Amino acid sequence: MNNIIVTFPKMENGKSIKSILVKKGFQVCAVCTTGAQTLQYADMLEQGIVVCAGRMQDMMYTQLREYLPQHFQMLVLAAPALWEQGMAENVVALSMPLKVHELAGTLEMMSHATVQRRKKRKAHPAERSREEKQMIRQAKEILMARNNMTEQEAHRYMQKSSMDSGITLSEAAQMILCMMQ
Repeated sequence: MNNIIVTFPKMENGKSIKSILVKKGFQVCAVCTTGAQTLQYADMLEQGIVVCAGRMQDMMYTQLREYLPQHFQMLVLAAPALWEQGMAENVVALSMPLKVHELAGTLEMMSHATVQRRKKRKAHPAERSREEKQMIRQAKEILMARNNMTEQEAHRYMQKSSMDSGITLSEAAQMILCMMQ
């Protein structure tokens, strides 16, 4: 499920949007009134969707989009007059007054697109550095020696540990090395 940050200049409007989204089964991480608050929450999360007004207390949606981390999407809820100037790149917009089924459908579509992008990124993992490969090899050797495992069993154990913890294989190897030494 995607992390959603709701940002509106008036807290009561943000809370109303949050209430609608929660009733529709979405996970809302935060309700903010400023772009700066939104950016603080976004920096703590790997990815997500920002649902915001066209203008926050401290910035326009275009500025917020510019500063958001790369793996965040933006849904702007504003009057149609804002769109006459043209839309910013990588922004989805819905006109006010808002229809709940349009909001839910649009967020569902954006969530699905995020999941697809995440799968693509994971399908092409980054190459490991020589140091990371060496660390993984050392962790396997320690597991093999201390726990009487085969290389395949040690590798599987490290993979499972990394998946269960939500960390990379190299980070799991680093943890094993720290614990065993």
